[in-house]
Amino acid sequence: MTTEITRTVRVHADDVEANTRRGGDIRTTLSPRTTGCTSGFGGVLTLAPGEHVTEHYHPYSEEFLHLVTGRLEMTMDGQAVPLGPGDSLLIPIGVRHRLVNTGTETAHAAFHLSPLAPRPDLGHVDTEQVSRPEQPNPAVGGAS
Repeated sequence: MTTEITRTVRVHADDVEANTRRGGDIRTTLSPRTTGCTSGFGGVLTLAPGEHVTEHYHPYSEEFLHLVTGRLEMTMDGQAVPLGPGDSLLIPIGVRHRLVNTGTETAHAAFHLSPLAPRPDLGHVDTEQVSRPEQPNPAVGGAS
């Protein structure tokens, strides 16, 4: 038995707008907005040396992070977790987390959050001033 694909499910990172609100270059490639998915969203993150993603938490979603290149440090509820290429990290629901590139090269990571929050505005809770407050939150789609 074969399954017919009836909608676009492949999205390239260059096809979505970068979001830099919390720092870095975050591109949400797979989301209700881009593919019609219903269980979560994910994408790619690029962080230059010394750059960071401001602290926040997700009241409804777990976050999965996989580091492809570079060196990062994730601080989770005040505890530092160093990450190198090939490392994957689970950030549980409700855990405050902040990510910084501690290395000398640009870091590249993939992320996924699931399940979706009941509304997009409930997806992230910032716990420190965001890097670029003039930028909107990433538009992932879903229920409003």
